[in-house]
Amino acid sequence: MSTMVFINLPVSDLSRATTFYQALGYPVNPVFSDETATSIVISDTVYVMLLTHAKFAEFTDKAIADTDTIEVINSLSAETRDEVHRIVDAAVEAGGTEDRPEMDLGFMFQRSFVDPDGHRWEYVWMDPAAADEDPHAD
Repeated sequence: MSTMVFINLPVSDLSRATTFYQALGYPVNPVFSDETATSIVISDTVYVMLLTHAKFAEFTDKAIADTDTIEVINSLSAETRDEVHRIVDAAVEAGGTEDRPEMDLGFMFQRSFVDPDGHRWEYVWMDPAAADEDPHAD
């Protein structure tokens, strides 16, 4: 079985957050969702768990971070440059904010946004041929 990733995010309005991530094209897994949590399926191995503040607090004794600061940037790959554009444009349309200019290095393209709760996401496309090259080869 492949390693699975569960990104747990505290949200101030579970319904708003769920609607936001569904607008990006991601489905909800109802088996792991209830009035305190929504399981968003990014891929077969990556899930975002949207948790009410009360539910999130059950997993830690620490205070929930103020999203005016940043501790984590969630970065996901996209299969194409167009997919990067589709996701980030959908995020902005759904109430997110594009927080940095796009970065185009030719072999790699990246855009980022902040969701309505202040969580930062980056979507990156990398040219598969460039990814296979050994940067240390002569």
